[in-house]
Amino acid sequence: MSEKEQFLKTYEAECKRTMKVLRAFPAEKSELKPHDKLRTARDLAFAFATESGLGIYALQNKIGTEPMGEFPEAPASWQDVLTAVEEAQQQCGDFVRGMSEEELNGNVKFFSGPNQLGDWRALDLCWHLLHDQIHHRGQLTVYARTLGYVPALTRMLHGSGS
Repeated sequence: MSEKEQFLKTYEAECKRTMKVLRAFPAEKSELKPHDKLRTARDLAFAFATESGLGIYALQNKIGTEPMGEFPEAPASWQDVLTAVEEAQQQCGDFVRGMSEEELNGNVKFFSGPNQLGDWRALDLCWHLLHDQIHHRGQLTVYARTLGYVPALTRMLHGSGS
């Protein structure tokens, strides 16, 4: 299995896990903000969509060469957030699928520190963004824990849920 195939296999599995967590999270609690310094659950969930878009933008090597514009606001409804995340994840996976091994082994510009760009091998950036998705999914499970939803999420992730 090539490194690209390995990444895509892992990416698809992790996106499915992320969507399971998002579907299990109670929509009526989407404005939960466990601390003043934290985002709402809805904004945190929408980060999955914006980061997928940012990943495509970076893989096109546009960071630092073309204006990015503002990040979009999260949709008002939880269902619209889920739809946006699912679509963005599909687009990002499709984009990587369409890249050649040569492109994935080439360098792109991405953030390497505050207000600093550095060279990243494109596939290393893909892995970095996937790990960031896993990190944010963990944050969302902490939000769910404050609501007492951990058993349901555990079932969703590890077996009996869909």
